[in-house]
Amino acid sequence: MRKSFIFTSESVSEGHPDKVADQISDTVVDLFLGKDPQARIACETLTTTQLVVLAGEIRGKGIYENNEWAPGVLEEIEAAVRNTVKEIGYAQSGFHWESFRFENNLHGQSAEIAMGVDESGNKDEGAGDQGIMFGYATDETPGLMPATLYYSHKILERMAADRHSGAAPFLEPDAKSQVTLEYEDEKPVRATALVVSTQHAPGYCEKGENADPAKYAVLRDYVMGVFNDVLPDGFITEATKIYINPTGAFEIGGPDGDAGVTGRKIIVDTYGGAAPHGGGAFSGKDPTKVDRSAAYVARYLAKNIVAAGLARRCTIQLSYAIGIAEPLSVYVDLHGTGTVTEAALEAALPRLVRLTPKGIREHLKLNAPIYKRSAAYGHFGREAEGDHFTWEKTDLIDQLKDAVAA
Repeated sequence: MRKSFIFTSESVSEGHPDKVADQISDTVVDLFLGKDPQARIACETLTTTQLVVLAGEIRGKGIYENNEWAPGVLEEIEAAVRNTVKEIGYAQSGFHWESFRFENNLHGQSAEIAMGVDESGNKDEGAGDQGIMFGYATDETPGLMPATLYYSHKILERMAADRHSGAAPFLEPDAKSQVTLEYEDEKPVRATALVVSTQHAPGYCEKGENADPAKYAVLRDYVMGVFNDVLPDGFITEATKIYINPTGAFEIGGPDGDAGVTGRKIIVDTYGGAAPHGGGAFSGKDPTKVDRSAAYVARYLAKNIVAAGLARRCTIQLSYAIGIAEPLSVYVDLHGTGTVTEAALEAALPRLVRLTPKGIREHLKLNAPIYKRSAAYGHFGREAEGDHFTWEKTDLIDQLKDAVAA
């Protein structure tokens, strides 16, 4: 394991077109789970100039039964989608929450998928798809997340809060950040490069026909203030390379500037490239889809292992086959930082949490309308709050210690 290196992660704001799509898809998930906790949802969203398109397969009581929509549900879907776009802040000529064209192409779930997934007789509920899922934790930050991603998220969260509050009225919803940190002895010690590209009001740019140097200075000074507030003291030095809207102007953004699709920001959603990814996206999927639920429980287990002091870093892989309940494999890697063996943890984890789709859902209470809040600024590293982000709890510490000591 390398001790000293330079590493980079990026984040995107709630107004990035792909994140708009993710939040819309999870709005649909929450709407349906609120009606039927056992609903099946696979909702994909496309956003572009003045257009939102939904597609996918669904099933649920009071939602879509016997190949028919329940009364009023279609209207509820459209209203919920428009409200999500309104909350993000899009009221622009190229993408306006009230006037964009809306297409709903959701339809009933395949009976063949249902046959494999549903619980019946002596058959346990099967996984909603095949695949591999990873969880990761590291002691670099209080939230046990990679520092590069942690600070990338925090920069954009702060900017969004200031935009919504009116403290930074020149900001528009679309933005990206990137943080490059230098590590010494496995710990982040300084920033070598910081990047923010943010959509802005007319004139707050360095180049282009609307360029106003005084306004651009306001935007630049504001972003520098965010950098200084978010990063630890001493991380920004005279050698740190700073790039703020490096193209020169960013007035056209969001779905009007670039099409957005659900599931294209899976590295932003997880660990910023610091850990493997199985390839499956989260947003738009109900928790029978192990792409989502197994990735959540893998993070939960990895975080508890690090929080218990059993390792400084931990990666967990789980694998599943469609229609089969139990995982095909459980793999643990402590990256040479463990105080116990990986084999001991691989044996203990399935005894502490039943790693079937139903077992995961029940342990983490996933059959609830809790997902829209996860669809921007990362699914991991967040504060567990009531029924939200239950996979971030560290309530297995004592059980883990007892299990590996036995």
